[in-house]
Amino acid sequence: MFTRFEHFAASSLMGSDESPPRQNGQLAFSRSWEQVAFALAIALSKKGHYEWEEFRQNLIATIGDWEVEHNLDDPTWDYYQRWYTVLEKLVLEAGLVDKTELDKKLSVLLDCSRSHENSAEP
Repeated sequence: MFTRFEHFAASSLMGSDESPPRQNGQLAFSRSWEQVAFALAIALSKKGHYEWEEFRQNLIATIGDWEVEHNLDDPTWDYYQRWYTVLEKLVLEAGLVDKTELDKKLSVLLDCSRSHENSAEP
């Protein structure tokens, strides 16, 4: 169940180029980190670390930058990669974490992902 702010944040993106992927009318996440990034972006805005409109405008600009550099049918398009790019930028600008610490945490997460993928192999 969305709070009023979460509903506002999610619905403010609907019907536009920066609209999140949907499936059967529901937000669609193909990888678990996408849902975490989505929720984290909304939660940090709700806590006042940045305005939601700032996040939205950065997302629009980031998507626009990608579109300038790629063909629109480029299969490397990834909505949540653009989302994460904006989240990382705003988290760094807000001073919530420094780049070194963020890189270190991402490295640990990526190592866990590789370990998890390898554990499924016989």
